[in-house]
Parts: sequence; C-alpha cells; structure tokens
Amino acid sequence: MCGFTGYLYTDSRLESTNKNIRQMLAIQQHRGPDDSGIVGINTLAKKAFVGDVQNDKDFDEPCDLIFGFNRLSILDLSPMGHQPMESPDGKVVLIMNGEVYNAFDFKPELESKGHIFKSTSDTEIVLHLYLEYGIERMIELLNGMFAMAIYDFNLDTLFLARDRFGIKPLYLLEQKGRLAFASEMKSFKALPDFKFEADFSRLDEFLLFRNVVNNTLFKDIRNCTPGTYLSVHEGQLQTHVFYQIDSEGLQPISQNQAKASLEDALKKSVASQMISDVKLGSQLSGGVDSSLVSYYAAKSLAEGNLETISITFSDPKFTEKPYIDQVAQTLSLQSHQYEMNADYYFNVLEKAIWHFEQPLNHPNTIGIFLLSEQARKHVTVLLSGEGADESLAGYSRFVRATQSPYLSKSFLGLLKRNKDNLWEFLSYYCQKSKRLVMETAYGSPKNARALRKDFSLKKAIASRTQMLDKLTGDTILRQRKYELLTYLPDLLMRQDKMSMAHSIENRVPFLDNEMVHTSLNIPAHIVVDKHNQKLEAKAVLKEICADKFGEAFAYRDKMGFGIPLRSFMSSEGFQNRWNNQIAPAISRRGLFETSALNQWVSNSIKATPEQLDAIWLMLGFELWAQQYLDA
Repeated sequence: MCGFTGYLYTDSRLESTNKNIRQMLAIQQHRGPDDSGIVGINTLAKKAFVGDVQNDKDFDEPCDLIFGFNRLSILDLSPMGHQPMESPDGKVVLIMNGEVYNAFDFKPELESKGHIFKSTSDTEIVLHLYLEYGIERMIELLNGMFAMAIYDFNLDTLFLARDRFGIKPLYLLEQKGRLAFASEMKSFKALPDFKFEADFSRLDEFLLFRNVVNNTLFKDIRNCTPGTYLSVHEGQLQTHVFYQIDSEGLQPISQNQAKASLEDALKKSVASQMISDVKLGSQLSGGVDSSLVSYYAAKSLAEGNLETISITFSDPKFTEKPYIDQVAQTLSLQSHQYEMNADYYFNVLEKAIWHFEQPLNHPNTIGIFLLSEQARKHVTVLLSGEGADESLAGYSRFVRATQSPYLSKSFLGLLKRNKDNLWEFLSYYCQKSKRLVMETAYGSPKNARALRKDFSLKKAIASRTQMLDKLTGDTILRQRKYELLTYLPDLLMRQDKMSMAHSIENRVPFLDNEMVHTSLNIPAHIVVDKHNQKLEAKAVLKEICADKFGEAFAYRDKMGFGIPLRSFMSSEGFQNRWNNQIAPAISRRGLFETSALNQWVSNSIKATPEQLDAIWLMLGFELWAQQYLDA
C-alpha cells in the first residue's frame, strides 16, 4: 500500500524542476513513509530522468510528464521494490498503489517467455504482464486492489487504471492543458496555479446520500470510475471499461452448493491476502463479516499468532465487546481493544476530515481512524469485512425488498413520518426503482429541505435511478449490483483514508474477484432466506458463521459499527462548540439554513436519528469547507 501522484502537460509546457512533485509527495507521505521516488519524462524526446527526492533540483532536461511515488513496504522490503519502476529497456514506466494477490501465479509463465525479475514484488510482475500482454489483457488478469499509472514510450500513451470495485483511490484533476492524478486530492494543492474550488452542482444528492459516488464536491476533480482505465494520447483522454458488474450473476448456484461454494471462495480469498513481508492482523468488530475473516486468517497461522484490533464503547447499546471477546477466546487471538469516548471523537475530527478530503460521510469514520491509529502499534496490514453487506445482501433493506412494499409495518411508519409531505413521499415510493434508490438514503427529503430550501428530490436521485434501471437480474441481484456501484465506494474510501492516515494497509477479502463472482451467483432466495421463521439478510453467510461461533452469535440483530451520537452531541463540550463556533460559521457561509439545525442540537436528547445524522453531516461539511475551501 502506497501513494502516488503526478501530472501531464497536454499543451506545450515543460517542467524544469522537481520542486512541485516533491511538495505533492510530502503532502501524502503518510501513505508511504518507507521510500520515495521521482521520474520526469520528456515525451517528445522519449527520455526519462530519475529525480532527486531529497532536494529541489532541476531535471536533466525539462519534462512534460512527472511521476512521484511514496512507498509503504509490504512485499519485498528491499530497494528492488522501488518505484517508479522502469522496464529493462527503459521504454515503460509504472507506478502502482495496492496489492495484486494473484501476481505470483503468472511469474513462472513469464519467466518461461524470457522475462527476468530482479525483485519479489507484485509490482514488477504487473510491469512484465503489461510488457507481455498490453494494458487491456494485463488488467483483466489482475485480482487485487490497485490504482496505477503507466507511460509507454512506444505508444506515446499514458494509462491510468483503477481496480474493479474502487478499493484504491485514483483522483483526476482535469484542467485545460494539464491532467493531474493522485492517491489523495490534497496533493493537488502543491500544483502551480491551483486552488480548491467548490462544485455544488450535486449538493442535493450529497444531502440525501452523504456522497456523490465517484464525483467530488470540488471543481474539475473526480475519482476514476472503478473497473475502467484511461488512455491519454496526443492530449486526448479516453475512458475504457474493463469490468462491468452487470456481467455477474449469470451462473446461478444451487441451494445445495451455495454454502460450500461461498465458504470455499472466502477461505481462498483470505489465504491469498495473507501474503506479506510485514506483520498482518485483522480488524475485528465482532460482527459476522469481520469475525469470519478473522476466523480464516487465524486458521492460516499458528494458534495464537493472529492479532486483532477492535473499538469498543462504554455504552452497552453500542459496543460489541461481548462478541469480540467470544471470537478472541474461540480462536485464541491476541485481541487489542480500545474504547472511544466523546473527547477523542471531537478532538480528532478536523484531522480525520483533512485525511478524508470530503465531509465525513459516516460517524463511525472516527472509529476507524482510532482503530488504525492503535493498529500501527501492532501491525502494518489489516484485513477487514467491507463488501459483504453489498454483495451478499446484508442490510435490512434487502429483506424489505422481498416483501410487499405496502403491507408492512415499515410502510405505515414511513407514512407517519412523511405525513407533512405525503405526495412527494408517494411519488418515489410507488415507483420501484426510486424506492430502492431511496433505501440507501441517510436523510429524508423533509430534513434536506429544512437544511436547504431549494432542495430538489428529482435532481438528487436522477443519476442513481438511471444507473439502477440499466442493471439486469431480479430485484435482489439488481440491488446488490447497485449498492456495489453506489453505496460501497464511499465506504472503501473511508477505509483507505483512515487506515493510510496511519500508514496501515487495509485489505478486503470479500471483494476478491472470485469472491464477488461467487456471491452474486447465489440467487436471491438463498441470500435472503428464512431461519426460525424469520427472514434473514445475508442468510448463507450467517449459516457459515453459525457453524463457527453458534446461532446466537450469527443470527443476532445487526448492529454495524454504531456510534453513540446522541450522547456525544449532548455533551457540554459539543454544545458549546456548536453554539460558539459551528453554527455561526454555517450561517455566514450561507449554503444551509440553521434554524432547524440549532433546534435539533439544543434538543439532541430527543432528536430523531435522521436529525442527529443531519447535525453530523453539517458539522463535517463546515469543518471540511474551512480546511479545503477557505484556506
């Protein structure tokens, strides 16, 4: 796990000095504190020059393409794994962030074709796969998490690529005459003639869903779409799709085979992701997903060797400590547990936002920040359970999708909550696609309108509804695909940014290529199925979990990684800060209404969950705007 950044001038400009790229690397050095590398490329002269990483210094010749790399050494800790990495003939330059778990499967074949390797890093194998097969075939072969940039002198083309599911970030800044790219947007601050500017064209979508998928709230900046690669030739940028989620789910697995197939895929995925030349552990929440990942990880090591990191709370309604303890005891784990309190939560908020680069979307982001901070004392690599809920239908909304939308208690509750805007509610609820899209919303149109008077529900859900309508399969399959495309990306960025803030590599076994393929081939009636007369989300995975930890463990109500927002926001420290700093700043900015917000804060003990989420969202937005837009 590392970080890279760079830029290409697509007009006639040339860069003489390495000063800018050094500053860009310094901003994101937390992603790779072990080593750095710089290469300047003159695409017209077809020459590459190694840049000085220690001092500001001119390149041997002016360059129009600059690569910079920060390395967190995981595989091959020697200098042989240094990046940027050049091909033996010097005609191809590669930088890659991430891990390719099947890379070593290709090494014997490549060696038989005459390729010679100097290191034991997966990056060098990826480079030789490119040399042998070209970009399209190479990238289709990879199973892992990655973002990469490749410059090919023979083709005079820059390639930029991101993995199938968007586990690793790859931000693009597209301006007239310049294309910049980076693992973190904050690196762009070091570019000459650049300043972060707001793009609030998708603010309605953000208010409702807390994210804008692979777009950002910055002008001219986006995250490369997962499953695509870009090519830049003679200043022209083209997008190429190498993976489409809609190609999945076409080979249904039978009821008799589902459990065994899924367990086998998960076991293999975890085993493949245990490769590391540094210490590896597991992120254990006590839930089904992370507990199973910890189970298979522990089984691949000598007993008592797996270390797990967990966050707990003093409030029994939010902590999963009893389940963490059960897993630790069952597997003889070295369990490191850390309790989070309100003081820590609000003390690190600005720091977490600086790392996240957007308004913090989930309150539990701070929990992952603390977990990663403490993990650094014990390990360098952490496995986590992200991706299971989306690919295996783990949320309660998947259960609701199998039921009549009009003959349930939840519908009556929604009618009651939306009685003041009934027609608007029915306008989306009575249309299946819009109803499914709204299931992933955190806020309600009513609360969004309380924050922003000209809020438009139609505008907020338009692109998401179009995306869902293009997907094929039954309702549950389409919803799983949709959530992998829209709900998961922000969760993955949360994991990446918070872990890399502390130089921790986060791996996600549930998003292994074969794991997702197997998961989406399990039919709807198996992933959502009855257990003891109750419909269960993620049923087949819970069945596997019950075998390992017991039925009471596997079939309890889903808690997720909850945060006691009500008690945190009722604290004297938060109330004072809101009234004296946050609320006046929001009011001065003029984007949002504060009257309802202030009422919700002053009465946070009785505020609804949606209102608490709205307070959180506005707090995060204002602190983000101060750091990135006002600086």
